[in-house]
Amino acid sequence: MAVETFGLEEKKNDKVLYDYQQADIDKIFNVIDAHPSKYNLLYQLPTGGGKTVIFSQIVREYIQRTNKKVLILTHRIELCKQTSKMLAEFGVLNKIINSKVKELPDQQDYMCFVAMVETLNNRLNDEKLEIDDIGLVIIDEAHYNSFRKLFKFFDNSFIMGVTATPLSSNIKLPMKDNYRELIVGDSITSLIEKGFLAQAKVYSYDVGLQSLKVGINGDYTVKSSEELYSNMSMQEKLLNAYLQRSKGKKTLIFNNGINTSKEVYETFKSAGYPVRHLDNTTSKNDRKEILKWFKHTPDAIVTSVSILTTGFDEPSVETIILNRATKSLTLYFQMIGRGSRILKHKSEFSVIDLGNNVARFGQWSAPVDWKQLFRSPDFYFENLLSDEEIEREFKYVMPPDLRKQFSNSESVDFDVEGAYDTVIKKGLKSKAVLEWSLDQHVKICVENSEDVFDARILAKELKDDISSRIKQYSYCISKSTKNYRDWLEEDYSRKLRLQINQEFA
Repeated sequence: MAVETFGLEEKKNDKVLYDYQQADIDKIFNVIDAHPSKYNLLYQLPTGGGKTVIFSQIVREYIQRTNKKVLILTHRIELCKQTSKMLAEFGVLNKIINSKVKELPDQQDYMCFVAMVETLNNRLNDEKLEIDDIGLVIIDEAHYNSFRKLFKFFDNSFIMGVTATPLSSNIKLPMKDNYRELIVGDSITSLIEKGFLAQAKVYSYDVGLQSLKVGINGDYTVKSSEELYSNMSMQEKLLNAYLQRSKGKKTLIFNNGINTSKEVYETFKSAGYPVRHLDNTTSKNDRKEILKWFKHTPDAIVTSVSILTTGFDEPSVETIILNRATKSLTLYFQMIGRGSRILKHKSEFSVIDLGNNVARFGQWSAPVDWKQLFRSPDFYFENLLSDEEIEREFKYVMPPDLRKQFSNSESVDFDVEGAYDTVIKKGLKSKAVLEWSLDQHVKICVENSEDVFDARILAKELKDDISSRIKQYSYCISKSTKNYRDWLEEDYSRKLRLQINQEFA
């Protein structure tokens, strides 16, 4: 039977909303009914929970109930197209207002418009779009601040922001200043238990981040990230992590700089793995071809910069590698969320964290009090662990393959903090800690070698262990500048070689 409401057709799909989706729609309409205009509502639902499905149904019902027009705002052209397509499946005739649309002579033919922020801002300032009859404005990815400049045009509308993380992209402009109320949807844990999201298996690799600088946007700068993640040591750590946890799996690698991503591409290409690089300078055709290749190649690897955090949906992704650090909770959830889609034979995915992000934010599926975070974002930011606090908790564990090379040794561990406490109690100089550590390293190298050459090769394998011990020692003596630690490491390694030589002399 034809739908009589202007601007709507019969639905083109037989999609049945899940119980949690319908429950949230009912909650949202309760607020709309209570405050039909001049009210700003924020709705939170995790990535993969079906936000576009939910607000497409809301649009359909809203037009049927009120006979008023709806405007949907996005910040990327890909999201415009995806949203328009989903609305069409729900039988909502809609028009995309993009950069090619200079005027809207046919706007009376539609009850729903989908627009990008900048384009719409230009059209509204040019008075090309009549907005008097728009009753509902839906803002996708509402945590971005670019939407704020449009609020003044919709004083009499009901505005609904939608986001997975109700935390503003600018800490100086909290979302509570623009939204009166927050409705929280189902949690990640709940969606996993109900079979709507895949379970994440997280593997964290300790990374020293104290060389990173924080920029005016509150996140780590691209320049300092490039310096750290482009170096040979970090590239090796990334490749080894991939080989340990993701070899042969479809993998997405997120970086914080184009140069880093290109270095990653070269590293994996040289190692013989199928890899492609993608950033915001990649042409539209190349991007389309790369993503098609990624979709149809079982062991494909794509290394990218920021471009695939939103508007990208490839359920066959098996591993997410965070080859970067971030202080943005939103970005953290967006990156991991790219792997959380379920398939018939996929109920879990891997996350390899090379930026101490899990230590900073907690597990991806851990409960978050979004209402508290929405009301008091400053409290949240003030209580984030600093990189130094995170790194103080690092406990070096010798990788299994390396441990086998020291099989003759009953123990390869050394408690730096315990040794420091002993030194202080005995009134010895703090350097005694390093001397005891050095003796233990010499011992395990010697007892697992037949000659001095074998022992010196083993000593080189202890680089990460040495670095960890030096760092723990520097925390104990409250003198942890990078230059000082670098000098201690060099001095320690030199003494280790000399003492090994003496043992075999």
